[in-house]
Amino acid sequence: MSSTSSPPLIVCEHVHVAYGRQEVLHDVCLEIPRGVLLPFVGPNGAGKTTLLRAILGLVKPARGRILTPFAANPAGYVPQHKAIDPLYPVTTRQIVDMGIYPELGWWRRPNREQSERVDRVLARLGLAEHQRKTFGELSGGMKQKALLGRALVSGADVFVMDEPTSELDERSEKDMLAHLEALCRDDGRTVLLAHHGIEQAALLTASVCVVHHGRARVADIAHARELLAGTSSTGATPLERGVAGAAAEVAPSLGRSAR
Repeated sequence: MSSTSSPPLIVCEHVHVAYGRQEVLHDVCLEIPRGVLLPFVGPNGAGKTTLLRAILGLVKPARGRILTPFAANPAGYVPQHKAIDPLYPVTTRQIVDMGIYPELGWWRRPNREQSERVDRVLARLGLAEHQRKTFGELSGGMKQKALLGRALVSGADVFVMDEPTSELDERSEKDMLAHLEALCRDDGRTVLLAHHGIEQAALLTASVCVVHHGRARVADIAHARELLAGTSSTGATPLERGVAGAAAEVAPSLGRSAR
């Protein structure tokens, strides 16, 4: 996968990743252009999250190298909402405020521009009326959007997400995916996400990154289905079972997503 108008945004060159003596990823070569929505699909334990963590710089490759623009503009990482302790006494707005902490430094309060930026993100994600609720009071979908808001308010150009629709109901799942599409389509942002289902990914984009047997490659949906035949990644999700004909509504191709 490459862009004909500009160099790739992220490049993996013969990347190997190991935990101790166990090699998890083998000779991964990828080129990811700017402004795409790229799901990383594959069975559980295939290395999807490991590869994304390596791209983020959180896991050091044993061999090879990964080229990213993150030294100048760090990526916005969005974990699963269950990674945050629901008993932690923090409000929705405070979660989103965390995205501007690197600009503030210690003990400084947001200025007017920064506060207005948070206001816009809360409104965009439909969280304005819930901003005073604690994180534990939010539904799963709103928790996930609060974490997306934290990344969005930071000004990141690249968003890396660990199964952002995991454990969400059908409505929340569809809402989250619509926001991710809009980031690519309207804002030209790049979205990389670990995902559990090829059929749901097919509703979003024409190409995916298949991670299987320690290898990773970008493939169109038809080829991805062949590569993943018989694995858990081919199963239907609540959204796929409940939304017939959704492809007509949410099917921008990877090529159209690219800027």
